[in-house]
Amino acid sequence: MNQVDNSMNASSGEQADAQPAAPGDAEGAITPAVGQAAPALAAEPAASTLATELAAPTVSRAYRCQCERPIFLRNSECLACHTPLGYVIERLGVMPLAPAAGEGAQPDTFTVFGDPHGKTYRRCANFLTPAGCNWMVPAAREGEELPPDTHGLAPGYCLACSVTRTIPDLSVEGNGELWRKLETAKRRLISQLLALGLPVVSRHADAVHGLAFDFLSNTPGGPHVMTGHQDGVITLNAEEAEDAVRERIRAEMREPYRTLLGHFRHEVGHYYWDLLVQPTQWIDDFRALFGDERADYAAALQTHYEQGPPPDWADRFVSSYASTHPWEDWAETWAHYLHMADTADTAMSFGVDATNVELTSDLFTPADLWQPDDPDAGKFLDFINGWVLLTNVLNELSRSMGQPDYYPFVLPRAAVGKLQFIHRVVTQQRPGDAPSMVVAADVAESAPEPAQAEAPQQAPGQS
Repeated sequence: MNQVDNSMNASSGEQADAQPAAPGDAEGAITPAVGQAAPALAAEPAASTLATELAAPTVSRAYRCQCERPIFLRNSECLACHTPLGYVIERLGVMPLAPAAGEGAQPDTFTVFGDPHGKTYRRCANFLTPAGCNWMVPAAREGEELPPDTHGLAPGYCLACSVTRTIPDLSVEGNGELWRKLETAKRRLISQLLALGLPVVSRHADAVHGLAFDFLSNTPGGPHVMTGHQDGVITLNAEEAEDAVRERIRAEMREPYRTLLGHFRHEVGHYYWDLLVQPTQWIDDFRALFGDERADYAAALQTHYEQGPPPDWADRFVSSYASTHPWEDWAETWAHYLHMADTADTAMSFGVDATNVELTSDLFTPADLWQPDDPDAGKFLDFINGWVLLTNVLNELSRSMGQPDYYPFVLPRAAVGKLQFIHRVVTQQRPGDAPSMVVAADVAESAPEPAQAEAPQQAPGQS
């Protein structure tokens, strides 16, 4: 695998303790041409959601086909009317599609249903692979040129697949299914990052600061593959996609949650710390809230593994692992923020009413915020308290099925200020319009296809 030399810090090892909940991770398999999935057809504003009402920077997850049947993020065909579906980045959702027609239309291309003169798209090259990708790739009409922000895509691949650098060795039985699960979780992550307005730049567009994913496997006699992040490369042990393996590790490490989506959200938090905090004016406020990240990271990990978290960790951190080091506190809190934003908006998108529930904890007040005088503070506080109400509903739903609590956490007051800090960092990235697909910079003339890992190895910089 290529090594990247830049000034970013290696900032993550494998998680060892409580990971925040990973909502929305129960979607079924993506099977090409058998589907479900798409958002509103018109360019009109979406119905009011918790995100729009309470300033949570995300979008609705409740999509509908052109036949008005509900469809979902993973779907590639409406099961009711058989309309083809696909995720369109410009619409930030899965859309019903129609074969492209008219002057300049290319074979096997589509337009968004109801917009025959609009942009044209092709299926991602991973549509018919085990990854089962339902994302769409821009395709120019005859005589047209694609805009420059598409140059960061690997030829034939969508943005979500273009950021995958290494896939499991598909000659090994069962790895195709693991790859499908990994990509399904990663597509949900990327779709949320785009909705947040965060920069999602592939290695093809920016060889130094671009984002890349390596899905590696343990080999007999070889080093154990550690999940982690270094210099924009997120490595995940493909065995984490095995439900039995992941559950065993979760129980051994006494974690309330351990999910693929949770891993992705945690590790991408390290990536965005390198990109949005460390080299910016946010660094001083970060150190005031989370601590000085210049503290010895290896020593902090060793102390955590040997002695465990401090006795009062639950009063100060979103998880016990967050108490390890300021980098991990940031990544765990970042993941929690993504969990909250996506879950809250998904619930409200489907009409879940969280107003008539008995609270098991007090609501937060302005005194719990990092910056109570910020103009957005009131809406952020509403969002946090709306989350508290919602989790009580979700826990009751789980109990009604005899399942463990969906959200077995009590959010400490000390973590609320950190969440507001992350909210500020995230919302600062939003220009007010839908984010562009990628940022074109140092465009590679020839972008390779996602590679298979012929000799999986330990990712560099892991602890």
